[in-house]
Amino acid sequence: MATDAPALPKSLTKGTRPPGIIALLAALMVLVILGLIAVSTTREAWPWFQEEGLNIFTDTWDPSKNSFGALGLIYGTLLVSGIAVLLSLPISIGIALFVTDVAPKRLRRPIVYTVDLLAAIPSVVYGLWALLVLAPPLANLFESVSDATAGIPVLKTLFGNPSASGKSFMTAGIIVAIMITPIITSITREVFATVPASQKEAALALGATRWEMIRGAVFPHSRSGMVAGTMIGLGRAMGETIAIALVIGSSQRVSANILGPGDTLASVIANQFGEASGTHRAALIGCGVVLFAITILISMAARTVVARTDRRSAGTV
Repeated sequence: MATDAPALPKSLTKGTRPPGIIALLAALMVLVILGLIAVSTTREAWPWFQEEGLNIFTDTWDPSKNSFGALGLIYGTLLVSGIAVLLSLPISIGIALFVTDVAPKRLRRPIVYTVDLLAAIPSVVYGLWALLVLAPPLANLFESVSDATAGIPVLKTLFGNPSASGKSFMTAGIIVAIMITPIITSITREVFATVPASQKEAALALGATRWEMIRGAVFPHSRSGMVAGTMIGLGRAMGETIAIALVIGSSQRVSANILGPGDTLASVIANQFGEASGTHRAALIGCGVVLFAITILISMAARTVVARTDRRSAGTV
């Protein structure tokens, strides 16, 4: 004899509209906050945009002459961030692979705790350590590299005329690479952990070596997550301020010499905002607007890359 199905709890039969509205409001609040930040900072920076016009894309940043071209700062921001990601990415992926697929279980937790602890260290501590400990030996290393590459056409431009104090684009890139490694490692590790064990076991059962299993099973499954983690690390690198301000040398210029001093959008704000006024102050706020815009563009590009990678993995492209 058929029996009636048990009644669902009242909490499950209620409509989902209130939680949906709350979620929608939370999402809209994020957009509103971002919009307010963009509008308020652009309004404060408008005198700079109005006075300089397209000259903001020149490299003539000179407060004494009331000239504020930000091209050198944009270049320095992108260069330092690029160096940091290039140095950090292979190390981060290597650590994540070691923790998820190679290391014995008794070693995994201490390694994870150590890497996560690096992310908790304040940036000013990294900057002071780089200034007092890292920069002096790097200055000697840069000099040796410059001497060794003096006769090579391209390398002599990249490594020529190194900074005597060790403050340079490269030094800033190295310290930022250390700072973003825990971020990329943490995200990449979590992505690698989601790879189904059946895929790994199938690859090994077919005779694949461990590295072939990683290339054939782990990397394809984790590609979009790796891209996302890299972009998050890049965004963190572009916004770093104090550590870079201490070790980059404060020279607003466009130069192919990565061993020489430079500056970034964030570091020039930290170094000059306290004594700025008038157009100078507006220019520094405008640097923040430019950095905000660059970060948004990179985030959009990252979303496009991740979406395209997901479509390729699904076989729709």
